[in-house]
Amino acid sequence: MHNRIVTFNSGSSSLKVGLYEIKGSRAERLGKGSIDLRRNCFSFRIEQTGEQIAAAPLPEKADDKEMLKQVFGWLVERMDIGEIKAVGHRIVHGADIFRNACIVNDKTLDYMESLIPLAPLHQPANLRLIYLVKKLYPSLMQTASFDTAFHQGQSDRVRRFAIPRILHNRGIKKYGFHGLSYHYISEQLPKLPKDVRIKNVVVAHLGSGASLCALKDQQSAETTMSFTTLDGVPMATRCGSLDAGVLIHLLRNKRHSVSDMEYMLYHSSGLLGMSGISADCRDLVASKLEQAKQALDVFTLRIAQEIARLAVTLEGLDTIIFTAGIGEHQPEIREAVLEQLRWMGIEIDYEANNANQSRLTTLNSPIAAFIIPTDEEQRIADDAALLLTENEKTAH
Repeated sequence: MHNRIVTFNSGSSSLKVGLYEIKGSRAERLGKGSIDLRRNCFSFRIEQTGEQIAAAPLPEKADDKEMLKQVFGWLVERMDIGEIKAVGHRIVHGADIFRNACIVNDKTLDYMESLIPLAPLHQPANLRLIYLVKKLYPSLMQTASFDTAFHQGQSDRVRRFAIPRILHNRGIKKYGFHGLSYHYISEQLPKLPKDVRIKNVVVAHLGSGASLCALKDQQSAETTMSFTTLDGVPMATRCGSLDAGVLIHLLRNKRHSVSDMEYMLYHSSGLLGMSGISADCRDLVASKLEQAKQALDVFTLRIAQEIARLAVTLEGLDTIIFTAGIGEHQPEIREAVLEQLRWMGIEIDYEANNANQSRLTTLNSPIAAFIIPTDEEQRIADDAALLLTENEKTAH
């Protein structure tokens, strides 16, 4: 009987699904897929054979429960799934409560519920899947991997806002996100060529949500997102860093309600808000309109500025890593960022960058730049495998 793990990584427009086999305390991927929540279809790729099972339709207007039943049923039918030992989930916010991944039980679930006010747009969607699995498969072990946990070792000086201490003590502080991605990237750094220094690294996770993280000796030293997923660089539809006085002004003049502002800051700002055209970088790169160029100019400048700022925290910079959808696949964005850092001595290999090759700088460049594809689902699966192994040892 095989010991298998299923992982779920829910986003705003898709649900990523992974299937893994437990090898000791690690997880080996068997296949991966995604559910396009906009089109209600499920695609899956079998890792060993490369077979692509495309666009298996879900029932029209399928609810979450029906969707989950269909996915599990489809996996069992197509993959000879054997025995699923655990389901691993990505949870966006763990605050200071969860420093590591955990087994889901009534107590940990209550704690996760208590954090909904800190991530009102993400946490409910994450927890909904846990409740559905619990209802459909009550005896199945579930684990939670937190986007905030990787940043827990940061020093107080980078986590503190300049606000009254009583608010800090109540949890108003910088938590940071995309931790599963940064944790995975940190584990890949030793695999870079031997001539590449990895003591002081800045990772740019650039997708529809975007942030950067400073890694000192492969540990998180600082990151650009803070109390919520709004902070830092502009994103597809999120504003990034914003003068708090703007919000006071809008509230005082009664031009927006709190709900209006929340929607504006999360869903109609960023690249979409600045350009008035699209939230998709690819559309903006292809556009000849001036407002598209303006949006990209702001986006790439802010990324370059954050790289330079994080280098101060690190007291040096050896290597820059680009990852996630934009970071891995859009050479125009990488080039625009690196061009604004040439004063640091960076020498861009333009041909390599345009070809999306791994190494983006010349061998003579004092600061190296690379693409490393991220894999949050692998981190979730490894967490689940380790927790499952430890739990079985304790039980025996």
